[in-house]
Amino acid sequence: MTAILDDALKRLEVALGLLEASVSRRLDMEKRRGDLETELQLMQDDRARLADDLDGALTRLHRFEAATDDVSRRVRQAIGAIQSVLVQAGELAPDET
Repeated sequence: MTAILDDALKRLEVALGLLEASVSRRLDMEKRRGDLETELQLMQDDRARLADDLDGALTRLHRFEAATDDVSRRVRQAIGAIQSVLVQAGELAPDET
């Protein structure tokens, strides 16, 4: 009877060891999954922040382009006015404009 009991206890110990290993693997997987979910959330937060930064940069770019166009238009007007004055003063031939 003792041999049967010893054999049953050994099988029980093996089964408990397998169960502990299985639980440990499951807990590790859950921890890794949690780590991955945290990392994914951080990446999504970074993406949202970068999208906001990009929107801001595009807005500034459009403002700079508008300002550049305005300055370019004003420079062309100033050049035209100076050429007109020089033509009227006889310093510049009309065909040199």
